[in-house]
Amino acid sequence: MAPTNGAAPKYLGVTPPISLSEPDLLEKQATVTLLEELRRQGTFESEEEAKLREVVLDRIATLVKEFVRTVYLARGFSEAAAKAAGGKIFTFGSYRLGVHGPGSDIDTLCVVPKHVSREDFFDVFEHMLKNTDGVTEVSGVPDAYVPIIKTKISGIPIDLVMARLALSTIPDDLSLQDDHLLRNLDERCVRSLNGSRVTDEILRLVPNVSVFRDSLRCIKLWAQRRAIYSNVNGFLGGVAWAMLVARICQLYPNAVAGSIVGRFFIIMYQWNWPQPVLLKAIEEGPLPVRVWNPKIFPADRAHRMPIITPAYPAMCATHNVTQSTQLIMTEEFKKAADIVDKVIFNKASWSELFSKHDFFHKYRHYLQVIASTGAPEMQLKWSGTVESRIRQLVMKLEFVESLALAHPFIKGFEQISYCMNEEEVRSVAQGEISEAVAKRTKEDVEGKEDGSAVYSTTFYIGLAVEPKQPGFVGTRRLDISYPTTEFTKLVKMWEKFDGNKMGIVVRNIKSSNLPDYVFDEGERPPRLAQKRPKQEPEDLPSSTSTTLPDYALGDGERPPRSAQKRPKNELADRSSNTSPDMPNKKPRLVERAVLLHRNDAILILIRHMLPETSTHIVPHEVFKRSDNGVALPHVSVTTPVERPSSTVGLYTSQVKDPAEIKSPQLPLGENVAVATTTTGVR
Repeated sequence: MAPTNGAAPKYLGVTPPISLSEPDLLEKQATVTLLEELRRQGTFESEEEAKLREVVLDRIATLVKEFVRTVYLARGFSEAAAKAAGGKIFTFGSYRLGVHGPGSDIDTLCVVPKHVSREDFFDVFEHMLKNTDGVTEVSGVPDAYVPIIKTKISGIPIDLVMARLALSTIPDDLSLQDDHLLRNLDERCVRSLNGSRVTDEILRLVPNVSVFRDSLRCIKLWAQRRAIYSNVNGFLGGVAWAMLVARICQLYPNAVAGSIVGRFFIIMYQWNWPQPVLLKAIEEGPLPVRVWNPKIFPADRAHRMPIITPAYPAMCATHNVTQSTQLIMTEEFKKAADIVDKVIFNKASWSELFSKHDFFHKYRHYLQVIASTGAPEMQLKWSGTVESRIRQLVMKLEFVESLALAHPFIKGFEQISYCMNEEEVRSVAQGEISEAVAKRTKEDVEGKEDGSAVYSTTFYIGLAVEPKQPGFVGTRRLDISYPTTEFTKLVKMWEKFDGNKMGIVVRNIKSSNLPDYVFDEGERPPRLAQKRPKQEPEDLPSSTSTTLPDYALGDGERPPRSAQKRPKNELADRSSNTSPDMPNKKPRLVERAVLLHRNDAILILIRHMLPETSTHIVPHEVFKRSDNGVALPHVSVTTPVERPSSTVGLYTSQVKDPAEIKSPQLPLGENVAVATTTTGVR
């Protein structure tokens, strides 16, 4: 609770409440219908699943103690010392908060003594998991911001993180509330511990846990349906959404869930970012660990939507938010506030709030990021690594001139394709899956000499571009070759990257060519007949082929490097002196996949032909043939995109445009400024 002039604390949070009013009849009725809708939406798990989760957690607790014992014995400790070393698990996230639903994962912290290393966690413990009955998937990501092992036990998804304390033994009654437990820990261990510490602190800082849980369950479902629930992709993760809801609960301590949800969207839309959201004042602790402080750390000043964890040391839970994702969430707040306002006055139903996102109807052009391998376990690690870096691609795209928005989708689409030859393997890895391959089953390729399986995960980024400025004359083109090339370089810097076995492809795809799997049944809009452009694209510049790498050409094949003419287009001229180390702002055309065949290599070029534009071919790397004969691409597929002349048709969704919705306001007498004072910020 926040103290006032040394007196006893009078309220929870860093500011006084906005209102202490009791809920009115309309808000109570809205809460009843909200809970009914949440049950209809299937957000509550069954009693059988709840019991299964308890059984799975007991198995993990036993396995962690066995893991510690195994490591201690390997270190030369006696059997008695190894058994006494202990080990304990703590849950956090949605399960600990009490808002998990059917099929949701359990965030689990494994606390181990000082003689167990993080390397042991990913070598010994991960191996033990794989050999445990009932475990189906095991995928460790040791170089993630918070190193993690993802697994499934008896069908229950589990996310496991580890923290090594500076203790020789871990007692069964260990509590993590003591700040001194953080002594002598590295930053990764501190981040791992904070998951559990933050969750417990959130529950201590809300005035009514039941109202908080009902409200959070609603906000979680809404965020998931609107495809803005993903920390790794630059939106908000579970803990960030929980802290936002907890803050609204602090501001309205006597409110019910229906009114909390309504105020949530209004206040979040009006919030004066980057003013941080705090549940309590930031504390100075006894340890030399970094605490969030934008006055000292430049990286903290760069946070666009800082939501600060309440447990020491205070951290920003939303450091992944980008310019694009912030804009997307703000528009969603506005649309949701309009819906809830109508629900309160019986002019709409709660089901409208939970309508599905319109991501795959919203843009004309998308980027596909395709990660592929030839083995399921390898694919889990590789696709997880690629996904963790999608945000970096989004941030690079935001620097491209006139690209208004880069909108990442919150999950990847996994596929297994069974191929009969190398040509099919290459096509699948590039996102081109023929009807024959799509229908083929595992049995069709078993026993075939060249038969193989390709495991692929495809991520999508929607591209929105600014409308043509008044008075602009000429062809406008957009070059995003720099961001895509840098992104593929980044993912290939992963220490476990194997170019012979792992593929990475980035390419442009038009909305009309999106694969069926991104749509629900009956959702796909009808495919319109494409008119042939009146003008064919300009011929390639004669010097374009000089961008091809030497190894893709035989001796004497490279043509002379001719001097390139300076473009007459003003926009192109303006960026002609761009440094190769900086994003090239010169707009270019969307390119279409072209394969140049040689006996020992395949060179991928991209050239999507659009009307009244010119083309530019960029150099790429070759396929490397893997040991088992399956060749997968590890190439940067650059995909410049033509910018539409206006925003007409850019957003094809039937969802109401945020620009048509009036700015949401709190009820008379309530002021959001009360909640955005600087109290608690050092």
